[in-house]
Amino acid sequence: MGMTMSQKILAEHCGLPSLRAGDIVMAQLDMVLGNDITSPVAVKEYARLGSPCVFDCNKIALVMDHFTPNKDIKAAEQCKTVREFARENEIVNFFDVGEVGVEHALLPEKGLVGSGDLVIGADSHTCTYGALGAFSTGVGSTDMAYAMATGKAWFKVPSAIKFVLKNKPQKWVSGKDIILHIIGKIGVNGAQYKSMEFTGDGIEHLSMDDRLCMANMAIEAGAKNGIFEVDEKTVEYEKANGRNNTRVFKADSDAEYDEVIEIDLSTIRPTVAFPHLPENTRTIDEVGEVEIDQVVIGSCTNGRLEDLEVAAAILEGKRVHRDCRVLIIPATQKIYLDAMEKGLLKTFIESGCAVSTPTCGPCLGGHMGILAKGERAVATTNRNFVGRMGHTESEVYLASPAVAAASAIAGKIASPGEV
Repeated sequence: MGMTMSQKILAEHCGLPSLRAGDIVMAQLDMVLGNDITSPVAVKEYARLGSPCVFDCNKIALVMDHFTPNKDIKAAEQCKTVREFARENEIVNFFDVGEVGVEHALLPEKGLVGSGDLVIGADSHTCTYGALGAFSTGVGSTDMAYAMATGKAWFKVPSAIKFVLKNKPQKWVSGKDIILHIIGKIGVNGAQYKSMEFTGDGIEHLSMDDRLCMANMAIEAGAKNGIFEVDEKTVEYEKANGRNNTRVFKADSDAEYDEVIEIDLSTIRPTVAFPHLPENTRTIDEVGEVEIDQVVIGSCTNGRLEDLEVAAAILEGKRVHRDCRVLIIPATQKIYLDAMEKGLLKTFIESGCAVSTPTCGPCLGGHMGILAKGERAVATTNRNFVGRMGHTESEVYLASPAVAAASAIAGKIASPGEV
């Protein structure tokens, strides 16, 4: 029996000719990731191992992106712990205020992760890098600690669902709409501990930013990872970010899948996930009248340059609704600079938006955009659980940058074609 993309990557990294779903393996890692929330726990566990040094100071990335600039004393202490660890262990890829970015936008941009890699991160959205043809997945802080010491991690080899993407999306339909459509179709447990493998001729119509968004939200369907076939766009993206060793792992023709699902991209409409689960989706034609108090455009899902360009195109020459706060958060310093040079930040500010330094803050209800009781937000983030962005009686509606920008102008959830 042949292997899926994910199974081939795992097999190579544990030195075996083949693997089957359900096998338990120990594999060598290409990158270990942690942030300012998860790394302090890992640092404490690492100390218990008594390891004199990390396995490779070039293959660990520590990104201070969730509560920075430090929002309070606890956040400051957490970051201090990680800063000291990074200095003591000469961690090359340590990113702090001034050069930090939202981790899952920053690592691909820096060329630190790429096709064929095996990556773990103490953050559930580490599955983002599957957009590049990598096997990447989230783990706990104790697994991160062991990985920093040994360069290894254990895996239960996942089975897979094959998503065959066909045709070209309509105007204003992005990767966010597609993945919300898929999650709405299969549910938040629809791919439980499985690999979501994306293939088909429709991929050529998806930008790398679209793919990064879709792989990022594989976890919202319960998946172990999401992964795209490598194509010329992947190769060009990697070269632009300093990687010239693209490795292609293509599924065998006789690979075994639990299910094969065809998705006609041309039929998908802009889609919104209503509270309080990503599977609670409605098309823009079905949302009705939903007034909002806040819009957040950013995060590891939709804070990339293409996302900001789409939002700016809709906001250009318009003002946000007087009753709506709008936060724009470029995902990295480079994206911030590129957006500034393209005049996007000027557009945002003139439209009445607030532009923030890169941070994950509002996405997890940490800082920079907390919701009060009864408030509603449209967000380009990836989760809308109860209390996710603030008060337990607030509401989060997940949407694309296009829908978010249109909603900011209308003061209610709106279609990009209506404003």
